[in-house]
Amino acid sequence: MKKRRLQVEHGSGNIFKDLGYSDAEAANLLARAELMLKVRDIIQENGWSQREAAKVLGVSQPRVAEIMSFNTKYFSVDLLLKYLARLGMTVTFKFQKSKVA
Repeated sequence: MKKRRLQVEHGSGNIFKDLGYSDAEAANLLARAELMLKVRDIIQENGWSQREAAKVLGVSQPRVAEIMSFNTKYFSVDLLLKYLARLGMTVTFKFQKSKVA
């Protein structure tokens, strides 16, 4: 029996960059994804229905459905930060120098 050698390729830490997006777009997409994930986690941790979450966030239920289905294209970083503030969260940022490829 022949053993096949597996090749492992390490990611950059940003799936969007690995998929070919520009550095700026990849950073924006990753930030939106992480913020949206936190909003979803809070909704789920509280056991809220979409209607209940909509009331807390001050949005319509279909808007919450878009969050729960992880439809990031409808949400800016700014809007997601507002939602997190309405959920009682404070967001902090960490800055570090990019590694040169």
